[in-house]
Amino acid sequence: MVFAWITAFVLIIALIVLIIYQLMCLADLEFDYINPYDSASRINKVVLPEFALQGVLCLLFLLSGHWFMFLFCAPIVYYNVRLYQRRHHLVDVTEIFNQLNREKKHRLLKLIYLVVLLFLSLFWMIWSLVEDDE
Repeated sequence: MVFAWITAFVLIIALIVLIIYQLMCLADLEFDYINPYDSASRINKVVLPEFALQGVLCLLFLLSGHWFMFLFCAPIVYYNVRLYQRRHHLVDVTEIFNQLNREKKHRLLKLIYLVVLLFLSLFWMIWSLVEDDE
């Protein structure tokens, strides 16, 4: 059980790093440190790995029998799948300035969600460690 929590912890940290990277690219674009093409291409390179990691994390919770965490992860995976199906998952270089505030808000909400998920997984990891010791 502890191995699943450690794996989940590592996956969540990787997701947080990817989201922070995307936010930094958007902030660099906002302050005109980078051009729109470079910013969009950097963000688009990490979108699919982010979606894949989120799916693997949700699948890990499902297969390890942590139903609460699976149900907590399922809506964001569904949201990512819907974005991918509608082909709205990539940042458009021609519309990036018009969508800058919306994109930053989406990523900030994802970051808040992942931080909550991180604290929940830490709690359950510590709980399972204490439970195993008894």
